[in-house]
Amino acid sequence: MVGKHSFFKSALREGGRRAYHHGRLKDALVEAARGLIAERGPAGFTLAEAAKRVGVTPAAPYRHFPDRSALLAELARRGFDLFGQRLSGAWNNGTPNPLEALRRMGSAYLDFARQEPGLYGAMFDNVGALASPDAGAAANEALSLLRLACDSVLRARGASEAHGRLLALQIWSLSHGVAMLTLAGHLSEANEGCDPVPILESGVSALIETAARRPGAK
Repeated sequence: MVGKHSFFKSALREGGRRAYHHGRLKDALVEAARGLIAERGPAGFTLAEAAKRVGVTPAAPYRHFPDRSALLAELARRGFDLFGQRLSGAWNNGTPNPLEALRRMGSAYLDFARQEPGLYGAMFDNVGALASPDAGAAANEALSLLRLACDSVLRARGASEAHGRLLALQIWSLSHGVAMLTLAGHLSEANEGCDPVPILESGVSALIETAARRPGAK
């Protein structure tokens, strides 16, 4: 819960409002937006609601964010930074082999979406959030890991890396679809044949086979 974060505990009450040290209000607002998006979706909050959740005046957020889009962009940037760390850890330099490492990345992708719905929503619901240079750079860095993995898998299969970008986009699209269906409750380990992990793995395997056999791939 957002209320358990350390910067909430360090806030001091003044006249019913909370006073924040420089920088802590910004973090608190980001965490508030993260919680609101997890509960309601990216369209389900305003700056005023974020301010209310952290206990400051409606005008206070404007010291750090000129508008709601700027807050979403900052949340997306932080999300992609964390997402990139998770994917990098799963890839682990492609050990013990690129295909197994790519499978781990798929599991990490789904885990991230399920564990961080607020961040995931800010990252992928609206491409406008990536208009910020910092958010866009964080997204490119995170998703470039998927391109690296796809190139490595194709190379290990003796296929050309020329189709690596297309394969990465296809796997990303598949992963996002499976993640969204999982978040909506349509896919679940509790329902026979609806476990999202093997569904994603089988789909990725099919995409890799197609890419490896594509004309000009050898």
